[in-house]
Amino acid sequence: MLNVTQYNLPDIDLLNRKTNQFLIWIPDKVYVVLGASNNPALALNIDNVMNDNILVLKRPSGGQTVILTPNNIVIAAVFFDKRSLHPKDVFQDINKLIISTIEQVGINNLSQMGISDITMAGKKILGSSIYRSKEALLYHAVLNLGEPASTFERYLKHPTKEPDYRQGRSHSEFVTSLKEIGYTKSYHHMENELSLTFERYFGL
Repeated sequence: MLNVTQYNLPDIDLLNRKTNQFLIWIPDKVYVVLGASNNPALALNIDNVMNDNILVLKRPSGGQTVILTPNNIVIAAVFFDKRSLHPKDVFQDINKLIISTIEQVGINNLSQMGISDITMAGKKILGSSIYRSKEALLYHAVLNLGEPASTFERYLKHPTKEPDYRQGRSHSEFVTSLKEIGYTKSYHHMENELSLTFERYFGL
């Protein structure tokens, strides 16, 4: 039987700090993270997940199920200022920061599509979601640096909900990575560049 654990990865601690902050980190292994309303039987290729002993977590935010791997960067930002608690604006502002950082390393022609995806030529390289409590808003995103689409095919079924621009495409047809579109520097270089961008944004 599949065991699903409450989300407990490093960025969830941002909600306890009571001040606007961010965290950018690279996962230490493969995780499956269900959205708040996702049903594992509908979202996952459960036999593959269990056979590979993949830890399955359920996060408090919405959106579809995601895979976290050491070939991703996780980007999280929390806002306690009520003037900032407008999800659409947060998606726009933070995604613009991410796009500008990626452009600084020579990857251009990125755009935001759907509600909050970042794409290249109609293929997704980043997905994000928001969790909103009475006090705070937590933005959470996964940037695919180099994970092959075959990983998503192995563990995820086709989502029950999808953005219009996906047009029924399989994971292999829909997902790409920075590595596939020309990024050649180290993963930690991108992690550091994003951290510098967010430090400036938060005035840290």
